[in-house]
Amino acid sequence: MKETTPSETEWLVMEVIWNAEGDIIASEIIQNLKGTLDVTARTIRVLINRLLSKGVIGYKVDEKDSRVYHYYALKTKEECLSEKQNRFVRNYFGGNSTLAVASFIEKSRLSREQLSELEQLVEKLKDETM
Repeated sequence: MKETTPSETEWLVMEVIWNAEGDIIASEIIQNLKGTLDVTARTIRVLINRLLSKGVIGYKVDEKDSRVYHYYALKTKEECLSEKQNRFVRNYFGGNSTLAVASFIEKSRLSREQLSELEQLVEKLKDETM
């Protein structure tokens, strides 16, 4: 199955796009990533092209300069997170969400407060499914 969600490095590019007010051009993405991502401008353009091929972002050509593309998100951060979570559970836990959650809880060092928050979440989810 073809990957349709951003990789870790692509995720950094997506954060810039998601945080932009409206669309954003490549040079602005590159500028925003300076100091965050230690790669060349050319590499960032490769990441942008990968995101385009995955269908995570789209673009429109600038009306005044056909060499300039304006990028925008086609998928929300929440959609990408959900797809990544589902793929992770499917690939590593055979699609068993309960097993995945149990594994994380068992391996985490949760405080009483965090456990209480989880209990509240479980109760909320129980109420929503009834």
